[in-house]
Amino acid sequence: MNRRAFLKSSGVAMATGFTQRNVTPMKRAIQTPVLNIGFEESGDPAGFPIVLLHGFPDDVRAWDGVAMPLANAGHRVLVPYLRGYGTTRFRDSAAPRMAEQAAIGQDLIDFADALALPRFAVAGYDWGGRAACVATALHPDRVRAAVLIGGYSIQDVFSPPRPAAPEAEAALWYQWYFNTERGRLGLAANRRPLCKLLWKTWSPTWHFTDETFEETAKSFDNPDFVDCVIHSYRHRNLNAAGEPRFDAVERRLAMRPKVEVPTILLYGADDGIAKPAEDSPTDREQFPRLVARRIVAGAGHFLPREKPDAVSMAVTDLLSPPR
Repeated sequence: MNRRAFLKSSGVAMATGFTQRNVTPMKRAIQTPVLNIGFEESGDPAGFPIVLLHGFPDDVRAWDGVAMPLANAGHRVLVPYLRGYGTTRFRDSAAPRMAEQAAIGQDLIDFADALALPRFAVAGYDWGGRAACVATALHPDRVRAAVLIGGYSIQDVFSPPRPAAPEAEAALWYQWYFNTERGRLGLAANRRPLCKLLWKTWSPTWHFTDETFEETAKSFDNPDFVDCVIHSYRHRNLNAAGEPRFDAVERRLAMRPKVEVPTILLYGADDGIAKPAEDSPTDREQFPRLVARRIVAGAGHFLPREKPDAVSMAVTDLLSPPR
């Protein structure tokens, strides 16, 4: 499907009178070696698969405005809950509740394997962007194209983090909080108000309703949510061990491998964690096949919710045949 046809099926075309088909996603679950992954599927089962990965603190509802036009365009759209969220569960009750970058990247590959997807496109932000970045860097033969919201996010988890500017450190207060026992207890006791505060501060120009937040906040009741969140933020700051099976992978990731598939980078201009630079030599270096780097006005950190058309258009730009 070319770009013009896609626009006719997207929300952009609705303003001109085109009626978009409502696509009710099918709720599914599938087993991988470690997880029973809950996910939603929409679109043509024979269409090219696109996996959409949410971030922290969020869930599959982040992609509602993106999934529908992609499904209407004939793609198979798959939106999983990450480990620790929603209906996704660990298969082994004794398995460590960890969420280091190598683990969530492997979860994406395991998910694709379970669905017998030899190749797929991916879009992700926050944790989902990191999982997509990891999987794409390590398995470029599996990923046809990637839309990465927030840029390159693979971490070196063996070198002590270097101090940043005070404003940047202040924006990351929640990470330092989660690295304390008080923070773990605080997340467990106040997961809804804490996560709602992050929504407000990370996307200061997005005026969401209480109903919108609560629809997603139910996913934070997952019994593994707190342990996975705490491990993620402690592991990246050298305050928690990773799974031994991922040690070699983490050492490979510490070398910051390049992402060598067609990629579009998206940034919210009003992201409350870090405002994007107008240009980035690092982005051009880390993404040798960078197709575009776009800063989206009027959006913060939760870009798929705030400007879904910008995300769906980026995906279709990558998947459309050359004109």
